[in-house]
Amino acid sequence: MPSEPGRVQPPYARGWSGLPTAMLVVVALLGAAVAVTWDPLIDADATIARAAYDLSYGHDGLDGALLVVAAVGDPGVLRLVLAVAAVLLAWRRAWRSSLWIAAVAVVEAAASPLLKDLVGRSRPAWSSPITTVGGYSFPSGHAAGAGLFATVAIVVTLSALPPGRLRAVLCAVWVLVGVVVGLDRVFLGVHYASDVVAGWLLGSAIALLGWQLVLRRPGVPLRPGGEAAGGGVARFAVVANPVHVTNVADFRRSIVAAATRWGWEQPLWLETRADDPGVSMCRRALAEGVGLVLAAGGDGTVRVVCSQLAHTGVAVGIVPLGTGNLLARNLGLPLHPGDAVDVALSGSDRKVDLVRIGGDELPETCFTVMAGLGLDAAIMAGAPDQLKARMGWPAYVVSALRQLRHPATWVEVRVDEDTPMRRKVRTVVVGNVGLLQAGIPLLPDAVIDDGRLDVVVIAPARTVGWVRLVWRVLRRTRHTDERLDRMTGRQVRVRADKPLLRQLDGDPVGEGRELYAEVLPGALLVRVPQPAGSRRSGRVR
Repeated sequence: MPSEPGRVQPPYARGWSGLPTAMLVVVALLGAAVAVTWDPLIDADATIARAAYDLSYGHDGLDGALLVVAAVGDPGVLRLVLAVAAVLLAWRRAWRSSLWIAAVAVVEAAASPLLKDLVGRSRPAWSSPITTVGGYSFPSGHAAGAGLFATVAIVVTLSALPPGRLRAVLCAVWVLVGVVVGLDRVFLGVHYASDVVAGWLLGSAIALLGWQLVLRRPGVPLRPGGEAAGGGVARFAVVANPVHVTNVADFRRSIVAAATRWGWEQPLWLETRADDPGVSMCRRALAEGVGLVLAAGGDGTVRVVCSQLAHTGVAVGIVPLGTGNLLARNLGLPLHPGDAVDVALSGSDRKVDLVRIGGDELPETCFTVMAGLGLDAAIMAGAPDQLKARMGWPAYVVSALRQLRHPATWVEVRVDEDTPMRRKVRTVVVGNVGLLQAGIPLLPDAVIDDGRLDVVVIAPARTVGWVRLVWRVLRRTRHTDERLDRMTGRQVRVRADKPLLRQLDGDPVGEGRELYAEVLPGALLVRVPQPAGSRRSGRVR
């Protein structure tokens, strides 16, 4: 499937590779049998058509229902639904998934009329028809459209949902839609049974063949970038925080299924613990020689994994399961876990910056998003896990409102070798990226791979001053003053006159008077979507 966010990907099965061809062969055989008026098929069609017509004719309620199904299941209606799906996928930058759906819809729309003209079969003739339809009969356009629609919907459902009752029910619904639309044509007396069967097979074959040609070359196991620097490793590890996973067993099965369909070996599964947020797990993964590590959890789990993988040449795939998911948002990665796993296993590596961070009573580590001391850390600490679980990121808004009277403190900020700046502030934030939750541009000029840090010093005079500051942030204004000041450099040192709460990537890390940050340009490889239109084969690095 495509390698961009929002894509859909069916579980790959080798048996699918020859299935579209077999379907088309059956369509061709049925068409040939109709064209040469092969008696067994013609007689069977006539018998089934007569029985269906006798059952339907004269029952106004049934006839009305059949006509409604014919209208709703019209190929034009189903193509419109697929077009909407293609547009939505394109909006989510799932370019190849969008192309797949659009292409197969166009091909089916052209193939059905072409076969009708080629075979030239007349429709069933009745003295008192339930409804009349012009044109030839073989194959059924309604059945072809329904077969295409049902197959596309099933493929999307299989990839978007983990194994379970909901997925099974939805797939059954799509099958039922295709069956009902096709049978409706027989009971209306406008198609023979072989017309409908051929239509079903034609639409489904086009969908599957398009998937193989546009999104997956059958028989070629994809290992896009799964190799370690020195060899052909196609194994990855998963460092998962079970606190953020509703059903660990289902989540693990979904990742195993994704590994199979993308041609990876079965993953090394490692769960974090309360006393170890991922350090030893990453070390074991590196010792096992994996080519990729998936960080499945919140921003804290992602930060620890990224810190451990710095300068190793092993990429990290981000599976956001937390409340903020700021790194994923700033990189434009999908927030749906299934889509994120697919990006990690099929994407390309992007070099991004990390930030080394230290301070008094703070062991040296790294962060990927933001660090700060003062009000922002108090906001993070004031949003308990229960509130975040219930509300999501708006829990931080509630916490912020409670902290509006957070006292100002004198701090000294020094960027690189510039003259230190001393100011009474509410908070100081050092950022590697620019966006907060809800897309708030706290550091609008921050870029994750520019080799620089961005700093913001916030010092509203009074509580009412927050309104003006929030408005300035939302407007992305570049104007700075003593109330909202921004700086940029490679090193930043912040010293406060008294201990303040501190945070790294949204995790409170205790009080202290100092933070020291230094950018590490290009220290980390992160899996991002393949560029649109890129061409991949197995073992591309």
